[in-house]
Amino acid sequence: MRKEIELYEFVIMPNHFHGIVMINHEINRDNNVGANGRSLPQIQSSAPRISMKPKSLSSLMAGFKSATTKKINVIRNTPQNSVWQRNYYDHIIRNDESLTKIRKYIQNNPLSWENDQLHPNNPSKW
Repeated sequence: MRKEIELYEFVIMPNHFHGIVMINHEINRDNNVGANGRSLPQIQSSAPRISMKPKSLSSLMAGFKSATTKKINVIRNTPQNSVWQRNYYDHIIRNDESLTKIRKYIQNNPLSWENDQLHPNNPSKW
């Protein structure tokens, strides 16, 4: 669906996921890849809509959240329920050393699920 985006590494956890996406600058010649601080609005929100740059990380995340929310709500028979947190965490990987470190973190994340701060049995810092 998004020819300029490649899913490089990912892991799906019980209540979140981690992933590395690569944005192909040859296909995305506008270099419109930056986030603009917007994720999907709350369903009942009266907040003004912020337009997103096409082919940006924020438009990718909004589309992903929208599509998966619709499918999850069909499966659960819970129309219009929120599924995702309001935003997402992003980080630009600038070199091979950082890429290797983050890939290892993603690959090893399931092994430390019991100690994860997002595990429902652990106190959250939020």
